[in-house]
Amino acid sequence: MGRVHSIETLGALDGPGLRMVVFLQGCPLRCRYCHNPDTWCAGGGQELSEADIAARAARYKRFFGKTGGVTFSGGEPLLQADFVLKCVRALHEEGIHCALDTGAGLWNEASARLFDAADLVILDVKHSDPAGFRRLTGGDIGTLEQALAHLRAAQKPTWVRQVIVEGYTQDEGQVRALKEKIRGLNLERLELLPYHTLGVHKWKALGLPYALEGVAPPDETVMARLRALL
Repeated sequence: MGRVHSIETLGALDGPGLRMVVFLQGCPLRCRYCHNPDTWCAGGGQELSEADIAARAARYKRFFGKTGGVTFSGGEPLLQADFVLKCVRALHEEGIHCALDTGAGLWNEASARLFDAADLVILDVKHSDPAGFRRLTGGDIGTLEQALAHLRAAQKPTWVRQVIVEGYTQDEGQVRALKEKIRGLNLERLELLPYHTLGVHKWKALGLPYALEGVAPPDETVMARLRALL
């Protein structure tokens, strides 16, 4: 059994095509812009089995077409890597494409097995240097470096994303360093995403002080300038 926060049906922003998105419960990082702080606690959510996940996905399979499928997100799905791996295997038996959306907040042998089993890894590179990574997430960039090394060696199809936040990642030097960090990956897509405040209400509902209070989303001029560097 695994602990699942929620399931979104037919999402269009979490991998190729239309996808069922499974949000896993639990995350070791504390990103200052997190829009799902309600997934942090590993003991929350509901218990489901891999058979439950496969049965739900089968109901939507006709909508997936040739490019859609199931994406495992979070939280941090690597916290429940063994469970997610069972889900991936069950979904593959149904011929369903599986993507893993992760910030690589931890790394171990189970993480590596899950990376190898997934059809696509969507990697959220929080920051390109250790100090910036820790300031933004509270975590150690070492787990991300291990994940990148594994993806590079395996040549696993990969999407890379980074959220652009003023005072953290909204810097030309940081973006150039990102470009170097992901060199050598089997990279299918690279996205810089503007920071947004759509999750602020969740912080308030949980009684948490919002870490980026007063920080404005970057405008399109800023985003265009940074994207041009890539």
